[in-house]
Amino acid sequence: MESVFIDDVSKWRGAQRVLANVSVRVMPGEVVALLGPSGAGKSTLLRCVNHLDAVDEGRIFVEGTLIGYRQSGDRLYELKEREICLQRSRIGMVFQNFNLIRHLSALENVMLGPLNVLGTPRAKAAVRAQELLQMVGLEHKASAFPSQLSGGQQQRVAIARSLAMDPTLMLLDEPTSALDPELAEEVLATIRALAAQGRTMMIATHDMALARDLADRVIFMEAGAVVEDVPARQFFESPCSERARQFLKRLAPQARAA
Repeated sequence: MESVFIDDVSKWRGAQRVLANVSVRVMPGEVVALLGPSGAGKSTLLRCVNHLDAVDEGRIFVEGTLIGYRQSGDRLYELKEREICLQRSRIGMVFQNFNLIRHLSALENVMLGPLNVLGTPRAKAAVRAQELLQMVGLEHKASAFPSQLSGGQQQRVAIARSLAMDPTLMLLDEPTSALDPELAEEVLATIRALAAQGRTMMIATHDMALARDLADRVIFMEAGAVVEDVPARQFFESPCSERARQFLKRLAPQARAA
């Protein structure tokens, strides 16, 4: 069974169609990079996978479960917010701008989901949060607040926070774009470790080094549509479409550095 099955999904924002009949399958343990110019629909697609954005057409399944809706006959009915939150608890989401709670320490940020969504006892949640901070190299920052952390450290806390829910799928939306190269490398090291563990991940990124280094497959998008869905090595060495070739040519120095 696929980890993710995106079936003919479309979405509009007003008169603008931001996703156009997108169909994608992601297998367990795969790392899939979503590439394309700004406005291609990469982030919107990720947000639809965990129903932060509702789809207008099509369906999305994660581990065989229809996301955001229940089906009765030929009709779909949106789930209640609590049911959607329970579905999201199995889908980790890492945002570009970290989205940490500023008045909570790193440890408390990581504990938040297990406490409030899963009902984990506080002592157990604290032990697990400390383990995850150690995994991302930040056990010594457990009591620090977000304002006391660098951007790279905040992003690693955000990754630990997502892992605290033991997700079957990780969605990463431009995880390094708000960081300078040195701090981005800290985050890349953490993402590499997740890939080595066999985590299923979908990563929207403009970072060609990240995509070439980590991805099993590349989905190249433009204007809300999938232009190419191919193995990562094939995409970087011999893309099928002229549009992808133009995209890579424009980013040639970064792609070579990968």
